[in-house]
Amino acid sequence: MEEKKKLFSLVVPLYNEEDVLNESYKRIKATLENMHGYDYEIIMINDGSRDNTLKLAKNICVLDRKVKLLSFSRNFGHQVAITAGLDFAKGDFIGFIDADLQDPPELLGEMVRLLDFDGNDVVYGTRTKRDGETFFKKITSKVYYRVLNFFSDIDIPLDTGDFRVITKQVADVLRGMKEKDRFIRGLVSWVGFKQTSVLFERDKRFAGETKYSLKKMIELSLNGIYSFSSNPLKLAQILGFCLFCIGIVTSLIGVIFKALSIQNNSSGLLVLFLGSFNLLCLGIIGEYVGRIYNEVKGRPLYIIKEFINFDKEA
Repeated sequence: MEEKKKLFSLVVPLYNEEDVLNESYKRIKATLENMHGYDYEIIMINDGSRDNTLKLAKNICVLDRKVKLLSFSRNFGHQVAITAGLDFAKGDFIGFIDADLQDPPELLGEMVRLLDFDGNDVVYGTRTKRDGETFFKKITSKVYYRVLNFFSDIDIPLDTGDFRVITKQVADVLRGMKEKDRFIRGLVSWVGFKQTSVLFERDKRFAGETKYSLKKMIELSLNGIYSFSSNPLKLAQILGFCLFCIGIVTSLIGVIFKALSIQNNSSGLLVLFLGSFNLLCLGIIGEYVGRIYNEVKGRPLYIIKEFINFDKEA
């Protein structure tokens, strides 16, 4: 009797990827077909695309029953799209890759092998080089990961994205984590288990433009910091105490200058500085309060409008 093959589920979030989707599917399909000894499924998530991405994805599903499609009712965001794919994946191993071909699908076979035969639970891709990105993007990315680890209560691997493969055991733990402000790479680090990396040179986008604007990158970056540490609150407290001491010293200096009839105009600047600092602290507190507000509303993470190629029980 032939031994049942282990199932590999690959989650591919899509947002306005009409220029690259067909090529991405071809390379992913070729890679998975060459992973001998494994069955596979490809789960595409249409995250409210406004171009022909949904139409192209449906055409692929018609031609290939191994490709499944979840289509959101609107754009819920990249991290939520990954979460939805994870929720519906049935594999013994689950991988995540973007459709833009910056992360090489050809590396997936090696990543699964490191899980299946080397006893790892998580294998993530670490970028040694980033082609097709501006100097500003490269330097801010490097700085961000180091700032994130400085503030965070856990160690998040440097220079990594969401390109990774995990075991079913890790996936089951992640499915139970329903927080609204998602930062997948942080959650995977938080759960622990045995983790290792594979090095690769990141290619430029095959076609189209990046979907992460500067605003979205900043939001994702702040989300990573606020979701995994309360240290910004502690930092605000420490700075507040330091400024309190400075205020006392400045006040004493002002009293001395007045007693000596020496003109002193520093009080106005001090008031302005302290006022700005107070607003900054309120902003930090507001970020945490806003996250509590998002959690207590109890709304679903996403709404799925269409299921294609899924079994009825899914």
